[in-house]
Amino acid sequence: MPESPPHSANRIKAALSEAGLEVFRTRGEEIVLAERPRENLIMDAGVRLRVTDAYEVRVVLRAQRADFPNEDDALLFERVRRLASPALAGGFAEVATSVTPIQDPSEPERTLDTFFEITYAKRAHSMTDAVAEVRFALALEKRA
Repeated sequence: MPESPPHSANRIKAALSEAGLEVFRTRGEEIVLAERPRENLIMDAGVRLRVTDAYEVRVVLRAQRADFPNEDDALLFERVRRLASPALAGGFAEVATSVTPIQDPSEPERTLDTFFEITYAKRAHSMTDAVAEVRFALALEKRA
């Protein structure tokens, strides 16, 4: 039987921290996990733990237009779907797609790149299971 999630973001963040995971930020019902590519750099890891009436781990995988400038949108999404095979084998399912333009901060009308993103999700029955799924998602390759 699924465990009822604690409704306090602070308690969930504390549990993640106790498990050795780092929180990047909290946005509403989502806790965004962090990664540290270098000691002095913290980044959004593309992994979220959503907590509503259940635990749900989400991971965002992407392809960037700049890496494949001659490919059409459909082929870029196909690259992401191929990248997702370990997630699918681990029980994650596709829940959303998006095309995200990355604007130049100094010239907002200029697009630097475009991300083709697919979000995959998996429910967890307990906080212990959620931590295991978060670890699994953090280990996935997230960029095609």
